[in-house]
Amino acid sequence: MNRFLLRLGLLLLTAVPGAVRAGTADSLRVLFIGNSYTYYNDMPSMVRQIASTQRMKLSCTRVVKGGERLSGHLKNGRLLELLARGGWDYVVIQEQSTAPARPTEQVARETYPAARMLDSLAHAGSPDVRVIYYMTWGHKYGSVYPTHGYRRIENYEGMQERLITSYLEMTYANGGWCAPAGMAWRRVRHERPDCLLYCQDCFHPSAAGSYLVANVIFTTIAQRPYQTDFTAGLPAEQAEYLQRTAQRTVLDNRALLNLP
Repeated sequence: MNRFLLRLGLLLLTAVPGAVRAGTADSLRVLFIGNSYTYYNDMPSMVRQIASTQRMKLSCTRVVKGGERLSGHLKNGRLLELLARGGWDYVVIQEQSTAPARPTEQVARETYPAARMLDSLAHAGSPDVRVIYYMTWGHKYGSVYPTHGYRRIENYEGMQERLITSYLEMTYANGGWCAPAGMAWRRVRHERPDCLLYCQDCFHPSAAGSYLVANVIFTTIAQRPYQTDFTAGLPAEQAEYLQRTAQRTVLDNRALLNLP
């Protein structure tokens, strides 16, 4: 009876609105682990829809919780079951928005070990999996949370640099790939300040921000140029610009991002 209830619970949790159940035989299976930066605007569904325009079928499953840390995800029984069950082609890992921007010793103590454990669990269940570290972006005007005297992240540029460094370190330490959403975000801020990537809270992604992220993640998976007519409801010119920016950021930085 207990085993039956566990299996039923897993089925119900997987069948959330907008999610695609993993397990389709002819699909590439992608597991997203993260928080609101992943589930805002249903970003995994955007990745799936971009892929479908390229005749690539992705089956996307999400384990997400608002504000969750990687260390918190390690306590999630459903996630541990999904990783152990295996069969994943890609696992996309996203840490809480400020955790990797903290002082180096704090990140080394609180973030890197959890990233390594998730990476190890992903490979234990799926030996050939590619783990993708989803690099996030700095808050619009610097960290919206108290910095406790760490002034480096009290402005956007400083916070973005810390995030880039920490995500690349996680990528290199674990032999993964990096999806440089934060680097693409910085490029858009510099080139097209009229393109509003943030929600009104100045840190969550707008629809345009999530669309940029989705194109970065898809390019990291596909590793080739493409053009898609899926615009997520954005003006065609803006969508085209965000597609190109995502692709340039990934494909022009293969070595930096540990891509083959």
